[in-house]
Amino acid sequence: MKTFPIGGIHPSDSKISRDCPIETMPLPETVTIPLSQHIGAPAEAVVTKGERVRTGQLIGRSTGFVSSNIHSSVTGTVTAVDSYLDPAGLRRPGVTIKTEPDEWMEGIDTSDRIIRECTLSPQEIVAKVGAAGVVGMGGATFPTQVKLSVPDGRKAEFLIINGVECEPYLTDDYRVMLERGEELLTGIRILARALGAERVMVGIENNKPEAIGSLRQLAAVSAPEVEVVPLKVQYPQGSEKHLIAALTGREVRSGGLPIDVGAIVQNVGTALAVYDAVQKNKPLIERVVTVTGPSLVRQANLKVRIGTAVSELLDYCGGLPADTGKVIAGGPMMGRAMAHLGAPVVKGMSAVLVLPESASRRMPEQSCIRCGKCVSVCPMGLEPYLLSKLSQKAVWDEAEAHRVTDCIECGSCSWKCPSALPLLDYIRLGKTEVMKIIRSRKGR
Repeated sequence: MKTFPIGGIHPSDSKISRDCPIETMPLPETVTIPLSQHIGAPAEAVVTKGERVRTGQLIGRSTGFVSSNIHSSVTGTVTAVDSYLDPAGLRRPGVTIKTEPDEWMEGIDTSDRIIRECTLSPQEIVAKVGAAGVVGMGGATFPTQVKLSVPDGRKAEFLIINGVECEPYLTDDYRVMLERGEELLTGIRILARALGAERVMVGIENNKPEAIGSLRQLAAVSAPEVEVVPLKVQYPQGSEKHLIAALTGREVRSGGLPIDVGAIVQNVGTALAVYDAVQKNKPLIERVVTVTGPSLVRQANLKVRIGTAVSELLDYCGGLPADTGKVIAGGPMMGRAMAHLGAPVVKGMSAVLVLPESASRRMPEQSCIRCGKCVSVCPMGLEPYLLSKLSQKAVWDEAEAHRVTDCIECGSCSWKCPSALPLLDYIRLGKTEVMKIIRSRKGR
């Protein structure tokens, strides 16, 4: 069974929402739509307070090559073009809209019919994807039209679709693969057409046999060029570099990009959004979000309009349990704890995870015993104990020399540490500081 060559861990998958079909969340009374839901420059608001907007209307225009358009997820009246509180409690620019019943923009196909054939040129596909504001839905939120714009002199030999979903608890991609397989495969074929990719592979871990079987059966009929590849269960196989290694055997070297080895990786949710954008003229205004947790009244995979408050998702699933210790945007390994539950759902938010106090409390720290377990599980071949100590001591030149910027922040080291040291916390700090230094050095 294929997997990446070094490191990795096996946390319990805890997929307690895997059997919950996708439900459509009712429209909220208001939405707050952030103007920055992507890596790169924030979008610039093109609406004003008091203006009436329709579902799918452009409300924020991209401001650079690495940027993304933002669209209204509802019909209604703009009540504010101001700042809002993000999950960390920090103020960010956004547009607040009081909701009315949907009135869709002309040209958007809201029917259930599946349109399989695409005759657009690669350039036309990239333009439609960019206009629709599609970004990486796995969490990285890199503007998809940029990924599809392969630099001169490079070739995308492989299009790799990430159906791994190796984070514990998350099941949104799994449900998409089961329930929207035809649209997903069409989206994959459109991506391959845009890139001119010679080989197309969907990587899915072997603990999802239903998804593997379903996509293989559909692909045999409508997309024979798409190869569905089972993978060994190994976290963090959903990382771009590790998925490329598992499927192609090629290594993206330190500081390199996937295209350096002829690969482009797209998430399952992104491929579905590409289908909607190209075949249905529908911008990225909603996504599937897993709402889950051991004590939650009910688990759910919800199709949610962008801008809906996280607190509304929790209320829809029975409210916060009395024993709640932490609410996480994303999964338990790479997600971030939320300080403000009124923050909106954004394009890159795959899950809302409610952990009980017993599961979210940190263990008391002890002294490092030099066991080397953090080194053995690091999928990047780093020395987490050393990088953590260098970051604590602010020895930035040494941290850079020991490749702190190669850390993918997967959390495997902290998960494995028998001394309960917050290794990733310090490494993340060190990575941030070293990247600041590198950027200032380049700017001189």
